[in-house]
This record gives sequence, C-alpha cells and structure tokens, in this order.
Amino acid sequence: MSGLLKFITCGSVDDGKSTLIGHMLYDAKLLFADQEHALELDSRVGSREGKLDYSLLLDGLMAEREQGITIDVAYRYFTTEKRSFIVADTPGHEEYTRNMAVGASFADLAVILVDASQGILIQTRRHARICALMGIRHFVFAVNKMDLVHYSQKEFKKIEKEIKKLAIDLDLHQIYVIPVSATEGDNLTIPSSHMPWYTGATLLDTLETVNVEEGMKETGFVMPVQRVCRPNHTFRGFQGQIESGKIEVGEELTVLPSGERAVVDGVFVTDRKETHAQRGQAVTLSLNREIDVSRGCVFVKDTELIVSHMFTASLLWMDDTELMEGKNFFLKIGTKLIPASVMEMKYSIDIHTGEHIAASRLYKNEMGVCDIVTAEEIVYDSFEKRRGMGSFILIDRVTNMTSACGVIEHSLRRAENLTWQKMDITREIRAGKLGQKPVTLWFTGLSGAGKSALANEVEKRLNVSGRYTMLLDGDNIRMGLNKNLGFEQEDRIENIRRIAEVAKLMNDAGLIVLTSFISPFRSDRENARNIIGEENYIEIYVSTPLEECEKRDVKGLYQKAREGKIPNFTGITSPYEEPEHARIVVDTSMQSLEDSVETIMKSLTEEGIIGIH
Repeated sequence: MSGLLKFITCGSVDDGKSTLIGHMLYDAKLLFADQEHALELDSRVGSREGKLDYSLLLDGLMAEREQGITIDVAYRYFTTEKRSFIVADTPGHEEYTRNMAVGASFADLAVILVDASQGILIQTRRHARICALMGIRHFVFAVNKMDLVHYSQKEFKKIEKEIKKLAIDLDLHQIYVIPVSATEGDNLTIPSSHMPWYTGATLLDTLETVNVEEGMKETGFVMPVQRVCRPNHTFRGFQGQIESGKIEVGEELTVLPSGERAVVDGVFVTDRKETHAQRGQAVTLSLNREIDVSRGCVFVKDTELIVSHMFTASLLWMDDTELMEGKNFFLKIGTKLIPASVMEMKYSIDIHTGEHIAASRLYKNEMGVCDIVTAEEIVYDSFEKRRGMGSFILIDRVTNMTSACGVIEHSLRRAENLTWQKMDITREIRAGKLGQKPVTLWFTGLSGAGKSALANEVEKRLNVSGRYTMLLDGDNIRMGLNKNLGFEQEDRIENIRRIAEVAKLMNDAGLIVLTSFISPFRSDRENARNIIGEENYIEIYVSTPLEECEKRDVKGLYQKAREGKIPNFTGITSPYEEPEHARIVVDTSMQSLEDSVETIMKSLTEEGIIGIH
C-alpha cells in the first residue's frame, strides 16, 4: 500500500463535496488552530445561519462563497497516522467540467458524492465516466445527505443498486458505497449512531486502507526525456521522471523512436551520484556514448512501446467550439509536443447509457472516439497497459487552450504497415538542377481581395526571371482535385489540407508554388504551414477591406450571401480570421496591382527567397 493517496471528490452540483472533505478534516482534528478560528468567523456570515459551514475550508474564491458552489479545483494536503493525502475538490457544474477533468487526471481514487434525496444524476454519470476515462480504478461512492431521507436503509439500498449497475456499465475496478451526512458528520470519521444497519468502514477508514497499487501491471523501465542538460563540454545528461521500473549504472537502454542503444554510466538524483534509481524519481542519466537524444524521446529497458503516427483514442471534448474531422492541434503526450489532426470521428458516447452513437462532431463536455494522426512518429502505448504513455491532451494551435484530454486505445494497423520510402533523387538535388529555392507563396484574403490576380502576376514575373513555378487557384482546384468537397467547415478544412499536401509535393519537385485560397481559419493555415514546413511557407495576406471586396463583386456572391441564398460565405455568414504574423501584407484598395506585385517581389528578394538567378 502506497504511503500517499491522491484522490478527487466529484459528483453533481450541490451534492456536498466541499462540505464532506471540510467536515472530515475538522472531525479528524487535521486543522491548525488558526484555520479552525477562521472557519468559525467565516461561518457567521456563511449560508448555514451561523452554524459551521465546513465547505468554506475548501471554497476559497469569493464567487464560490457568494454562490455556495465550487468553481475551481481546490487542493488540500493532510496526513493521518496511517497515510498522507492530496485531495482535489472539484466543481459539480457542467460548465466547469474542464476543471473537474484536470483534478481527475492526477488522482488514483475518486470519491463520488450522490445526493440521497435525488439519486444518480446526469452529472454523476458524466463524472464517473470521466474518472474511468482518466484511468481511475478505485471509487468510493458517498451517498450523502442521509439525514434528509431520515437515514433510511431502504433509500440507501435503492441508490446502492443504481451505483452497482453504473459500476458494471463502466467496468469499474473496485467500488465502495458508504452512507454519509456531510453536514452532520455521520460515517465520516466514526460510525454513525443514526445508521446502525450499516456495518462497513467509515469514509476516512476506507481512504486510509485502500490499496490503489493493486493490479498495476506496468513492467520494464520507461523514462520520457524532459530536458538535455549540458552544463559544460565534458558532461551531457538526460533529465526526466521515471514512469516505471528501475535503472542501474552499467545497464543498457534503448532510445525511442530511433532505436539506438547505449549503456548508463551515471545516475544522478538531484546533485547526488547514485548507483540506481526507480519509479517516481526525477533523475539525470548520462550515457557511455554520444547518441541523438532530445526532449520527447523515451528511454526504455525490458519493455516495448509503440512507435507510430496514427492511433485510435477516446477523449473528452472541453472546448466551446465543436470538434470536427480534419481539425488540427498540438498534441502533448509524455514530454512530446507535436502537431496532430483528427482524421476520423468514429462515434460519440451517450452519458446515460454508454451507447455508441454515430457522430461527425463532438460538442462541449461530450465524450467520443476518433482516429488521430501526428506530424511524425511518436512513442506511446495503450492507456490500458501504461497510463503515463497512453494519455494526452489536445491544445488549440491559435488560443493555446486545452481543447480535449484523451487516452489511446490502440495503434492503427495502417500506420504499422506503411514505411516512408527514401528516394535517391532528393528535393535538394531537384532544386539544384532548377537553380532555385522551392517555397510556397500562400495568398490568403477575402473573396474579391485580389489574390488570384496578384498570384497570377507574381507567377508571370517569376517565369520571366527564369523560375519554375506552379499556381494552384481555389476555383480551379475545386473543379478538379476537390470537386467532392462542399463549403461546410469540415470541407474547408479538408480542402486546405489537400492543397498543402500537393504544394509540399511540388516543392519536393523543386518548384516554387503559388496558392490562391481564402483559407479563412488560422488553424487551417497553421496546419498548412506545418505540412509544407516553416522555412518553405510564405504567408501573403491580401488585406483588402470587406467593403472594397463587395464593390468588386461582379458575380454578385456577396449580395446573394446577404440575402441568405449562399450559406457559409466568408466575411458575411462565416468568419475570416486575419493572419497575425503574415510575412507579407498588401492592400489592393490602397495600391495598384503593379505596385502590389512590386511590394511582394521586393520582400521576397530582401528575405533571400528570390535572389539573382
């Protein structure tokens, strides 16, 4: 049994989570004298008419005290004679599900409260599913407010039956069901005289004795590299926290994803040189030879992890905007941060029944299963086998907000069956024969801004100077390669992805590529930048204002969009997100076509993209 237990309290709103933990700490005499005094003073203006309001021990935000609810995660550290604890008291409101998921991500056990007067609610089920998704295997269901149902054994048994059915549906590893009253203190630290029919352990006794390490099967040594330490030219160390197993000086390691091997010749824990280290320790390892290791690589011994770039994952979507196929993110797994995109939505999961429902999108606080592809091979394992290497988060590439948390179910066989074929004739050889630097000039702006005319004139200038080019125009591509795509957001995302892949192939052929697309979303342009490569992607923002674009509308598209005849029209019924860091900006309402072309050519020349041929 571990000496430290990390647990979370969760459940529906107003189930008494903060009160439960506060009262337990108070009764177990785990508070300092000044905390008790502050509680007595604060309770005089609390929500219990002067009686001790134990929730105030955890609800520290002013908004929490005013509304009588938990908003943010509150962490408490305490120790009894038998064990040390870290508890995360999490909010019950659906609006704050993100905060609850953060608390669940660190916990080994979940205390889920159930209101005895209401039974299992939607949010109770959602929180139980999220905890199961996060790999929590041990659950304590505290049936609270038993005083409101007159400590009825019949009411408790009815709810206990519901809980056991939920446990079967979610395949929970181990559950305890305890009748309690958070406000009155029944069965928190001592057995309740009001419920002689309950002969099980109290809440505190259960937390002190539960063995959360039971059933843990992680084998072998695994350590993701977090930092390369090079204080001087004589020492090179690799720092990280050991996920599983142990390591000793003289043992051979494998570095993934490269597969290179080396022998450990030094183990350092803080500033002490040791002969060995084990799971949970933060260490610095030095090797007997120089090999290519950077942040995100993983050291392994006596175990196998997966090296691939495609996998199927279950995830909780937490963003206000919906998740759809083709959307791209930064994926954080272990110590690796890498661009990734959602290839295919398989289904969403019904919170009530667990039923798999066909879906092409996920909305806030929904759970689902999808296929994900990363920009390059990463090291991972299924969450069932290895929690630390099988869980991840998705980060919005524009806002940097965490959009989803997820776990890996399995790798995709198609990824394992494919190997990138290296060619003898490389991009550099082709570019050298053409005598130019292959880049993609990505023109973006509103319809009517002048992108196509500008791209056409720039291409003419490049050809006159002896460059080899290819112009990809939005309308032309949609009449051929992308004729099967519409103008819904999913289609726009896929449209830009395909264009970026084609542009990359043409750059590999040594060509200078010009693309003329509205490409209204920053995240899509960032994905294109990632596919093509930062050094080869030149974003040119044609910033002509909407009013001027409408004046030039010879096809009458803007007018039709304002009349509601064209849905999802950029600038009218669908947003255009202006570039924040475009390399070149031109406004054709302020400059003539010739002057705008001259501005672009001058910028390309100054940056060394187009030099003397």
